[in-house]
Amino acid sequence: MVKCLYIFIYFFLFTNVEANNRKNIIINLENTQNLSFKFEQNINEKIERGNCIIKYPKKIYCEYDGINNKILVSNGKSLVIKTKDNYFIYPLEKTPLSLILDKNFLINKIYNLEEKIIDGSFINYTINEKDNKIDIFFDNKTFYLTSWQTKDIYQNINITTLSSMKKNVIIKDNLFRLPAYN
Repeated sequence: MVKCLYIFIYFFLFTNVEANNRKNIIINLENTQNLSFKFEQNINEKIERGNCIIKYPKKIYCEYDGINNKILVSNGKSLVIKTKDNYFIYPLEKTPLSLILDKNFLINKIYNLEEKIIDGSFINYTINEKDNKIDIFFDNKTFYLTSWQTKDIYQNINITTLSSMKKNVIIKDNLFRLPAYN
């Protein structure tokens, strides 16, 4: 009888913690209009760093550090990656970033996904959607998005880690205009 009581208490506490994490992440996402952050992106052991701003829904502007003057911009429909030598444009919907940049999609998915706690510090959800597998991670204390892992259109593993997060900063809408091809 005592053993059953311990199992019940453990199950109740575990379920309650998971429900609170889920609730706090959803509330945080609902209250977020935009995010500004530094990032580190690892694609096949090639590491790039820079700064990004996400404006929900589906807009992002990133400047990469380095000599290539690389930028990544989405206006919500298209995604452009531009360097001093190259210009690539993709339909945003064909990329996993389309799902990551849609907070309503994330909220709806998080309601139903299994939660995993990683190293006691991160909350992980795995999304399988439109031939994409996306692992998203949230901080266990602030409930901010901290990283994601996807495969890009070339099937390279892409791990993006966020830091120095600022929420709901003042930004200009023209930031998300696609750069001209030159």
